[in-house]
Amino acid sequence: MILFGKAQGQLKAGDKVPSFQLQDQNGQTFDINTVLGKQPLIIYFYPKDETSGCTKEACSFRDAYEDFTSLGAKVIGISGDDVASHKSFAEHHRLPFTLLADKGNKVRKQFGVPKTMFIPGRVTYVVDKQGVITYVFNNLTDGPKHVTEALEALKAIRN
Repeated sequence: MILFGKAQGQLKAGDKVPSFQLQDQNGQTFDINTVLGKQPLIIYFYPKDETSGCTKEACSFRDAYEDFTSLGAKVIGISGDDVASHKSFAEHHRLPFTLLADKGNKVRKQFGVPKTMFIPGRVTYVVDKQGVITYVFNNLTDGPKHVTEALEALKAIRN
């Protein structure tokens, strides 16, 4: 059920990240449980590879990648595109982080990422070392702002 553009059950600050496994852009199985408890995570959901807003967002994460890694964080992008699309997208834009193929949007639904009309939502989650969400940023139209918001939230949990 959608209430005022917000999915019922959307994860929020204080919630634990759900367990999931997805294929990355190289066809390898990524299990969230292998990184939970080890480092902070930036998990961002985006609508579609190679669209203008998503490309701007991904390239902004790429350009700030060293800032995230210097703070110990792992960046993970998730969309409903398949492995081949993610591989092409990552190579085309030299994306150094993990892209996960969420065919059928099962993980998107686990997180409760809302849709806007027919467009899958754009939501970024900042997760601490214990696997607890500390910050959620939801903005469909300003992909690059997800990067600045995530960096600020990550710095706040490190202090």
